[in-house]
Amino acid sequence: MAADIAGVDRIFSVGGAQAIAALAFGTEIIPAVDKICGPGNIFVTLAKKLLYGVVGIDGLFGPSEVLIIADQTANPAYCAADLLAQAEHSLGLAVLVTFSKEMAAAIVAETERQLTDLPRPDLARQSLEERGVVAVVSDMDEAIELSNLYAPEHLCLMVKGADSYLDGIYNAGCIVIGEEATVVPGDYVAGPSHVLPTGGTARFGSPLNVTDFIKLTSLISLDEVTLKKLGPAARTLAEAEGLDAHAKAVQKRLE
Repeated sequence: MAADIAGVDRIFSVGGAQAIAALAFGTEIIPAVDKICGPGNIFVTLAKKLLYGVVGIDGLFGPSEVLIIADQTANPAYCAADLLAQAEHSLGLAVLVTFSKEMAAAIVAETERQLTDLPRPDLARQSLEERGVVAVVSDMDEAIELSNLYAPEHLCLMVKGADSYLDGIYNAGCIVIGEEATVVPGDYVAGPSHVLPTGGTARFGSPLNVTDFIKLTSLISLDEVTLKKLGPAARTLAEAEGLDAHAKAVQKRLE
């Protein structure tokens, strides 16, 4: 339905690194494109990286990650479920930040219990054992500072009055507010793009959005009066760089 509303008239059922190559160079069936957007596995990501310059890309995404901040009011079952939802991704990263060892222990125990209920627990268990992190901090200020340094793809605020802390958070791909919310609706139905910065790139990157499909073109128009004001400075800078032809291009217009 979304594709129909957007006016999409062609859909190609392809995937993997070979699909990135096909979109970049074109085939007998698939036309070459100017920009490739969207996440994928490690092979797709590396293909996008290699072909950047041949085509534009939105960014390099993955593995999936979540950082949960949980206070004493948090529901350990909800926290555990959200940690596991990210850990079941290949190379998934699940981080818990809380304010007490007791809450940390309760969430870890609940995570282990829920893990045994999963039909395919091996991948999630491996992610938690190899890359899972539990951090106990003193207060919410320290938790937010740690989160901003980490710059997670998903930040879940399992804390009382979660809305009141938003102004202090400036490095996160997506913020999930309150324990009734979870990352999963954001994956599928909530609305914002699920193509999110990962691996700390939320320090400078944003989720995929409409500006990724907009190009800007600079315009320069000078009248004679403006050129006489700006031209000498441009000529001087060109001469300082040793770019004589640049300087002469300005000087010709000043004569």
